[in-house]
Amino acid sequence: MSTALGTATGYADLLRRVRAGELGPDPAGQRVSVAFSTSQAVRHEGRGGGYRNEVLSLRLAEAVGSCAVEPGTLPAAALDDCIGADVATLLTHPLPAVRVAALDAYLLHALPHHTASGARPYPLPAGTSLHKSRARARAVTALLEPARPRRVLVIGVVNSLLEALRERGIGYLPCDLKGGSTEWGEPVSTDAAAELERCDAILASGMTLGNGTFEELREHAARHDKPLVMFAQTGSAILPRLIGAGVSAVCAEPYPFFWLDGGPGVIYRYGGPR
Repeated sequence: MSTALGTATGYADLLRRVRAGELGPDPAGQRVSVAFSTSQAVRHEGRGGGYRNEVLSLRLAEAVGSCAVEPGTLPAAALDDCIGADVATLLTHPLPAVRVAALDAYLLHALPHHTASGARPYPLPAGTSLHKSRARARAVTALLEPARPRRVLVIGVVNSLLEALRERGIGYLPCDLKGGSTEWGEPVSTDAAAELERCDAILASGMTLGNGTFEELREHAARHDKPLVMFAQTGSAILPRLIGAGVSAVCAEPYPFFWLDGGPGVIYRYGGPR
């Protein structure tokens, strides 16, 4: 991917380029029209446990940028802060979720998911939430090829992803700030940094952008030449711009996410095998 399409050397460099107007229109002249949050609780049929999601989304023209947060942590005032505000201002907001969602919305507006930007559309079938979750998991885990890692550090535990790795015969180290255990009773680590030396590839959620842990993963992957595959509802337009700078592939899923609708959908893959 060429620099004309927005490749950056790291997250800070990407922010610098956006603020300088190098990747699109001046962010000071781009105003967010709508801010909303989406809260979801789910337990897939046949699964032993459930989970909750909460996502902040900002609309800039036709684009919706998103950042997931820990459920219950998003202040109601955050939405008021965003509506009518320009992107340049929101990129300095005290809440990381606002900064990430604003950057995501801007980049999705300036560099939408399109083949010209390196995106490869991947259709998701209609069906139950579990059916669609498994289809997405297959799309994500296929991006680990052709490396065929022996042990993948999975950051942001999604049981469908673990299931897809198990089907491929790939070992994994599950890690999530929530802790707990997987569907198969495996303990979930809460310290990703402590597990980095034990893996030969990383599969991480875009939520790492919002909680401040992404750059450590990117730098580790770049330093040790390890595959870093991101599955991104958070930052779907941000992470593709970091392919070649530690990120090897991205499965980008802009709003609306697969769990919001039972109909067919589409996600976008960048990097990895074609």
